[in-house]
Amino acid sequence: MTQTSCTSALISEEYRELNRTLHSSGCYGQRGDRWSNAVQLLIDKYEPQTILDYGCGHGALARHLGRHIAEYDPAIEGKETLPEPAELVVCTDVIEHIEPECIDQVLDHLQALTTKALFAVISTRPASKTLADGRNAHLIIEPWEWWEQKVRPRFNIEKIVVEPGEVRLVLTPRR
Repeated sequence: MTQTSCTSALISEEYRELNRTLHSSGCYGQRGDRWSNAVQLLIDKYEPQTILDYGCGHGALARHLGRHIAEYDPAIEGKETLPEPAELVVCTDVIEHIEPECIDQVLDHLQALTTKALFAVISTRPASKTLADGRNAHLIIEPWEWWEQKVRPRFNIEKIVVEPGEVRLVLTPRR
């Protein structure tokens, strides 16, 4: 596989296609609703007028909450248009899937899109899924301490839960 330069891109075309293949299998990008209780608590706290599900997959979060949520997923047809900023941005089980050479651009994008708060869940363990090229679907498998170095310059950490294999965060953007 060719190394991708992500000086301005959020995802390479090759990786977009690998993700489209996984999404079309029907068993990938289906579980956003598992975070609906946590997201509802943030809706109650921040009272956002706009919500964005960044890396929404097949849209399970919006369906479960029964409300309008803007959706962005570069590997889902009809959801690949770059989103507008939102007061609450949700990004669950997405960041660890980012190409390592694109992670800074994606985190900068998340910071620019978030006007009030970002709810992020980052897996710190290998995925159960494998890409068609043989790589683990989690391209970045790092402990919280590594992620903290990426997050802190861009966001204030309002809440953090570190568990084996996963970190859950409520972040506010630094400006």
